[in-house]
Amino acid sequence: MEFHVSLAGKGDLAARIYRELLEAILDGRLRPGERLPPTRELAQRLQVSRTTVTEAYERLTAEGFLRGRVGAGTFVTDEPVKPKARAARGKGVARPRRLWETVAGPSMDEVLPYDFQLGLPDGRLFPLEAWRRLVSRELRTKVVHPARYAEPAGHPGLRAAIARYVGVSRSVVAGIEDVVVTQGAQQALDMIGRVLVDPGDVVALEEPGYSPARRLFESLGARVAAVPVDDEGLDVTAIPAKARLVYTTPSHQFPLGTPMSLARRTALLAWAERHDAVIVEDDYDSEFRFSDRPLQPLQSIDRSGRVVYVGSFSKIMLPMLRVGFLVAPPSLQPALRTAKQLTDMYGDLVTQGALAQFIEEGLLARHIRKATREYAARHELITKTLRSDIDWLRIVPSSAGLHLCARTTFDPAGLVARARADGVAVQALADFCAGPPQHGIVLGYGAIQVSQIPEGLRRLTAARG
Repeated sequence: MEFHVSLAGKGDLAARIYRELLEAILDGRLRPGERLPPTRELAQRLQVSRTTVTEAYERLTAEGFLRGRVGAGTFVTDEPVKPKARAARGKGVARPRRLWETVAGPSMDEVLPYDFQLGLPDGRLFPLEAWRRLVSRELRTKVVHPARYAEPAGHPGLRAAIARYVGVSRSVVAGIEDVVVTQGAQQALDMIGRVLVDPGDVVALEEPGYSPARRLFESLGARVAAVPVDDEGLDVTAIPAKARLVYTTPSHQFPLGTPMSLARRTALLAWAERHDAVIVEDDYDSEFRFSDRPLQPLQSIDRSGRVVYVGSFSKIMLPMLRVGFLVAPPSLQPALRTAKQLTDMYGDLVTQGALAQFIEEGLLARHIRKATREYAARHELITKTLRSDIDWLRIVPSSAGLHLCARTTFDPAGLVARARADGVAVQALADFCAGPPQHGIVLGYGAIQVSQIPEGLRRLTAARG
């Protein structure tokens, strides 16, 4: 690694070089055993004599901070040096827009022994060896010279594979030209918001609902309206007439898990037509379905081009891959592609190319079948246990996804805290409410093994007191 040496300050040049290197060793920027540049190379880079650099090196060597190896070079000593605290920096006078003082920041929960957190797939189910093979093949065969920037919409092979995949598995009407590859569903929502929402516009979201989407639209200056959800899904009659955008998770409502009825889907499309609004259909973790045939996506029954369909591979595969997509009508494609280019150009083409082959070789479908069987067993065990042993929880029926919701007649905040103290991670339903909190808990089962579920639920029951 090239090390920067500043010659600013007092003293002769050798003293300045000595001081810079010493500070780097003491504060940990240069680590034990790290090789320093040869004296000739550093002298040329700093435009000083080699004797000057040699003097600084010799002084540090005499003091025990450096050591030389014949024929190998000069290295920081292997003896550990306790890093000193770096000088405090000023807090700064720059300030974010006032809006950002009200938008909640990210929180990273610790991993607990009995992990019922939401949105986490089981990485142990993923065919990692097959994935390594595909990534390696992309690196061997697709690196071209001269390197060029790519199409903002993403890898053409992946866009074609996604169009076929959602067409077959979800009846989404799409061709390669309709698909834009994104860094997960969250970037897709960000691009949609940038293209469609002006500061002050009303965006309607389900209540309870997906809080990252709410925070994102708030960060864009939108006025987010919470629309209640009942047993049939989003209450269309409660959507504000001025809403420019409606965000919904109709296939597997987040976090309740109930699907939107066909009558509500039809009513929502009619409402959007009357009010000249756009619908964002987030098909949240609907790939893992345990019973019942899924209803038609809004996108497939949309006749006027008002639905933007959003999907992600984070829950199906691994969150670390950060690959999602959107399917948009032609009227929005130019703006969305420009928004993508302005955001990150086009993403990771090696990952995208490997994913295209992963889909085309049938590996994704095979993985989903395998994972669905495993998640179904976890879903069944949790459901059976809650219904038979925990009478203070009322399960909200669901037949898909990686989590389920259960209502309570009391505020479970204390229960959640006590369970966490006993090694059980669950979330309160109130965490997903923008308005008055609703009582209940949400249990994810993607990250917990079947063998751990009984003890985890036993501890959850014990936390009730």
